[in-house]
Amino acid sequence: MRYELYYWPMIQGRGEFVRLALEEAGADYVDVARRKNGMAAMMKLMEQKRAKRPPFAPPILKAGKLIIAQTANILLYLGPRLDLSPRDEAGRLWVNQLQLTISDFVVEVHDTHHPISSALYYEEQRPAAKRNAAAFWEHRVPKFLGYFERLLENSGGNFLLGRKLTYVDLSMFQVVGGLHYAFPKRMQRFARRVPRVIALHDRVAQRPRIAAYLASRRRIPFNESGIFRYYKELDQ
Repeated sequence: MRYELYYWPMIQGRGEFVRLALEEAGADYVDVARRKNGMAAMMKLMEQKRAKRPPFAPPILKAGKLIIAQTANILLYLGPRLDLSPRDEAGRLWVNQLQLTISDFVVEVHDTHHPISSALYYEEQRPAAKRNAAAFWEHRVPKFLGYFERLLENSGGNFLLGRKLTYVDLSMFQVVGGLHYAFPKRMQRFARRVPRVIALHDRVAQRPRIAAYLASRRRIPFNESGIFRYYKELDQ
């Protein structure tokens, strides 16, 4: 099957979690909005007035006649088809649970630079962002990354589920990479508290297909329009 991924063409965002799974599996897919007239195609897909199940927002995956939205939902669908999740129901639900936990964390990452409203520019909420970023690193990062550190310690292998890589390992790679970009000083100091999480990131980066993807033009660089944004005053 050839998959069609619809996401904003200039940012990694939530679509990157889906891209990483497709890339790791060597799946046949097209990043629609990055092609000519692709944005128009994406907007048309979202604005179908008579659609019974219209997607609310990207990322959106088109798989045959299926149209699936929401990052965790897309990965729940792709996991068994790309051999990136367990075959048993309990295992698939567990991986989805971990992905939803990552989704919660990603929201909190975004709120470090937009704590008041996404409708306001960062410069309009800088004081609140500084307070929120400090609290984020004091309380939330240890809670979330500490949780995944414990899972890795008890997994019995190099990945969160043990010896087999799943899409949630790819998502953790993206989170750690994003934190390194947005908070290089803070992340350097914190890294020694979660050595297994850092090792997981490095291990995923060395996988042949992921390494090739990271070196290619398909990988959109981190930037100050995405979820992970670097602001010097937040990285103290």
